[in-house]
Amino acid sequence: MAPHRRLMDVRIPWIFPIFLAFLLLPGCERKTEFVAPPPMAVTVARPVQQAVTDYAEYTGVVDAVESVEVRARVEGYLESVRFKPGARVKQGDLLFVIDPRPYQARLDEAKADLARRQAEMVNAETILKRKELALQSKAVSELEAVQARADHDVARAAVLAAQASLQTAELNLSYTRVLAPIGGRISRNMVDVGNLVGASERTLLATIVNDDPVYAYFNVNERDLLKYQQKQESPTSGNGRTRVFLGLSGQQGFPFEGRIDYVDNRLDRSTGTIQVRGVFANKDRKLTAGLYARIQVPTDSRENALLVPESAVGTDQRGEYLLAVNTQNVVEYKQVTTGALVGDLRVIESGISPDDRVVVVGLQRARPGLTVAPSDAPASGSSQTAPR
Repeated sequence: MAPHRRLMDVRIPWIFPIFLAFLLLPGCERKTEFVAPPPMAVTVARPVQQAVTDYAEYTGVVDAVESVEVRARVEGYLESVRFKPGARVKQGDLLFVIDPRPYQARLDEAKADLARRQAEMVNAETILKRKELALQSKAVSELEAVQARADHDVARAAVLAAQASLQTAELNLSYTRVLAPIGGRISRNMVDVGNLVGASERTLLATIVNDDPVYAYFNVNERDLLKYQQKQESPTSGNGRTRVFLGLSGQQGFPFEGRIDYVDNRLDRSTGTIQVRGVFANKDRKLTAGLYARIQVPTDSRENALLVPESAVGTDQRGEYLLAVNTQNVVEYKQVTTGALVGDLRVIESGISPDDRVVVVGLQRARPGLTVAPSDAPASGSSQTAPR
């Protein structure tokens, strides 16, 4: 028994390592296996081609087409106010009444003076005729006839002066009834009833503004001016055909459309700008004189501009860029120059071609040089062509 037990003790140390290696071999093989992950899924789309109009933006101010200061033209006590402050008035409406009694008296006096002067002229004319007849028969001297003719001329001049005084009195009496010179919205009355007006100066009684339509004045810089002058239809021609758009503070876009009707005749040397004016309809009275406004003027139009979703445009230290997928489904970095925003699309001035497949969904997973699994984005309608 002893020799057999020693033989078993000798064999066991050799069998155990072989058995252990046999058990560990499959595990080692599994650890060395590597399965590549599938390509990242991204959505791509080709740039949209459509007509686009470029715009320049300026800051302007709204002004009334007509603005009039209503002032007292004669001296007197204000008798009544015939309008409601802030109301709309028509041309010719009665606004104020100044005490007319002194001017009525002067008018009556002028009428009486004219009647007296006319009677004196009739008398002088009768005397002149008699003197001329008497001169023919040598009954009076020539000197008397000349004197009668002079008296007649003086009487006629006095009649003309009396007529002028009567017209002045009539005008002054009419000025006691202050009428609206234009139609529009009137301010509050600057003077209350009972106050003396027109004594030392032409007292301001109220103001009227005609705010339909309205003007919007803005300044165009020299660089834009030279660019516009290269076009036949430019905002600086003032021909009334160039469109202009206006938006107020807090408004989205430029909801008001008008036409440019005036351009100044010289450039302001101190600012390097030229004044331009647009005219806008204002039926609903939303545009008030004195408001600051944002002005948008069309500068250029292109038939086949390239546009991509605004969300696809990225920015880094080198500027703006797009990620595109080439024919081998590898992501490429494309530095681009962007233009105006048209709806939710951004105009791309340079850096891509119409055949590029731009990554529009999955930008977080796409990296330059990475192979991806692209799928085409669903077709959608084109956006508006004017970034208003």
